[in-house]
Amino acid sequence: MAKYATISVPEKVKHVLQEAKGPREWGEYLMELYSERATLRSKRAFEEAANLVTSKDLKAIQTSSIEFREKFKLR
Repeated sequence: MAKYATISVPEKVKHVLQEAKGPREWGEYLMELYSERATLRSKRAFEEAANLVTSKDLKAIQTSSIEFREKFKLR
């Protein structure tokens, strides 16, 4: 049997969340919210990183990678 905990939130917040969660269990709903938030954070971080890299940078990375693979040898 799972342990349960109580989280105190203002009534207005609970009402809004209760409407949004619908018939789902609180645990399922909150984990879904957390998962969506984590995904959005990852996407945003990727987009920010992608905006920092220019096509010139990408070409340099590609060239460096090719050179590394050509010269790399296990001893």
